[in-house]
Amino acid sequence: MNTLVAVAIAPCGTGEEMAPEVAKAVKIIRDSGLPNRTTSMFTEIEGEWDDVMKVVKNAAFVLAEKGIRTEVVLKADIRPGYTDMLHTKVEKVNRILKSGGKPSAEKQP
Repeated sequence: MNTLVAVAIAPCGTGEEMAPEVAKAVKIIRDSGLPNRTTSMFTEIEGEWDDVMKVVKNAAFVLAEKGIRTEVVLKADIRPGYTDMLHTKVEKVNRILKSGGKPSAEKQP
């Protein structure tokens, strides 16, 4: 089943700057081949549930296996019959804003 997740993977106890460790987790996600997008707070990943969860596990464990205490914050959107939610959710909001706030009646099967 297609799933879109927003995940934040962060080290604990490594000091004030987390970017080097976060980059290691993001690299695993980007190398996975699944559609993804990184923002300042989360990385979104889309794909089949098992594939997405495997990538989340691998990205978290790249830190944990080095003895780093690792926090994972995860939000999932499982919406049967929908694909490419990584892009279409934002496109729908942008269309509404462009039309002056009027939502369209279109649906994706």
